[in-house]
Amino acid sequence: MSLSVRRVRNLSQPGRHLDAAGLYLQVTPSGAKSWLLRFTLNGRERAMGLGPVRDFTLDEARQRARAARQLLHDGIDPLAERVARRTQRTVAAAKAVTFEEATDQYYEANSGRWKNAKHAAQFLSTLRTYARPIIGKLRSALSTCR
Repeated sequence: MSLSVRRVRNLSQPGRHLDAAGLYLQVTPSGAKSWLLRFTLNGRERAMGLGPVRDFTLDEARQRARAARQLLHDGIDPLAERVARRTQRTVAAAKAVTFEEATDQYYEANSGRWKNAKHAAQFLSTLRTYARPIIGKLRSALSTCR
């Protein structure tokens, strides 16, 4: 039996509730609801989260599940595809960072790790004096990767 919008809203029993074609509404004991797609690829059962109910309606979850099943039909693992897209976004963001920005981010993240304020100041002073004038505006080394 397929789920309805009303049933999704009212379901509170913990467990997995089947909609159709591997799409489930997952309800946790705490009452959190999320969409889950279960599928088999190369003889191995997999489960892919499609997002929380608060962010995706039943129709949107069905569309996301359909898109994942289309990838499966083409022999593509939708979980691996998701990881690849995230990696692409991370690499693109890293390519956009200059050396100067990267050192500023590093300094902010690690400034409390130096033994004293003098060491922190020396680290920043050395970068500003020697490295930044030469390579400060250069993009990340990842930008040269293909």
